[in-house]
Amino acid sequence: MRQPAHGGNLAWAAALAGCPPNAILDFSASISPLGPPNSAIAAIKSQIGNLKHYPDSNYSELRLALSHFHQLPSEWILPGNGSAELLTLIGRELAQLAATILITPAFGDYYRTLAAYNAKVLECPLSLVSGHWSLFLDKGQRTKDKGLLLNNPHNPTGKLFSRESILPYLEQFALVVVDEAFMDFVPPNEEESLIPVVQEYPNLVVLRSLTKFYSLPGLRLGYAIAHPDCLAKWQLWRDPWPVNTLAAAAAIAALQDTEFQQQTWAWLPPARNQLFQGLAEIPGLQPQASAANFLLVESQESTSHLQQQLLKCHQILIRDCLSFKELGDRFFRVAVRQESDNQRLLTALKESYKL
Repeated sequence: MRQPAHGGNLAWAAALAGCPPNAILDFSASISPLGPPNSAIAAIKSQIGNLKHYPDSNYSELRLALSHFHQLPSEWILPGNGSAELLTLIGRELAQLAATILITPAFGDYYRTLAAYNAKVLECPLSLVSGHWSLFLDKGQRTKDKGLLLNNPHNPTGKLFSRESILPYLEQFALVVVDEAFMDFVPPNEEESLIPVVQEYPNLVVLRSLTKFYSLPGLRLGYAIAHPDCLAKWQLWRDPWPVNTLAAAAAIAALQDTEFQQQTWAWLPPARNQLFQGLAEIPGLQPQASAANFLLVESQESTSHLQQQLLKCHQILIRDCLSFKELGDRFFRVAVRQESDNQRLLTALKESYKL
């Protein structure tokens, strides 16, 4: 079976480990271990009887829930079949520009959608200085006819860019797309989302995911926030009913579940710190500071070999970074999980490094 480019491929991991997929402890997909929320499960069950009907093609209730959640008019919000579907629409939009500047290392799906429409890509790498990732764009480069695509917090580094550091680019680029798939994990008093300024910039698109924070990747649900004219055009490009009835119901319930949200914000910092400190104590490993629910780790040894060793000996799956060409075989990424799972990973890593 071909090695996957994305995390979360339990079928591949189980085949290599020689065990059932449900026996794999998955650190490769950055999904919260706390969910799905009970409220979302109850909402799904309540809608089983409505599967005999088509969903509302305008997703009025879902857009209203998102509207209340973000304090935005609903016409500025477009739900999609995961943020991946919306990213494909954005790729078509970006391909109409002279080029797209892509902040690297970049999520592999960005390359997919840009290549699908033959968009010209100009890569702009983050620099790693003294253990900190920094973003520097060449200000001398003509940008008025170009697009900019980045994510915040950045995947795979976990770097959180300040809102103020991104705002100047909105004046310089024809279109700026900020993928905030992991912003939910940043507490409201610390987040740097551009959603509060989206109505001021018709060239700004913000992407959000509901699958990572609420542990619902199997339902496929995300949304875009952008100028209504832009969203209306995208609706003409895509298939009808991209979001199914169960996903819409789960999303509405999850957005209103403030108890689950507070629980997640309380859980993540100490769990992430536990994992960070444990990794930092292992000679040969250097974890990077992160604002998200994952850690990027630099290794003195081959991480693809380490990945296979962990699978075969411990049934643990980590995310190698071979698909990030800037990182290669000297970095791996791990999701933050519950304390007992994190400790199991640390114990296995110590054994692998013969400590």
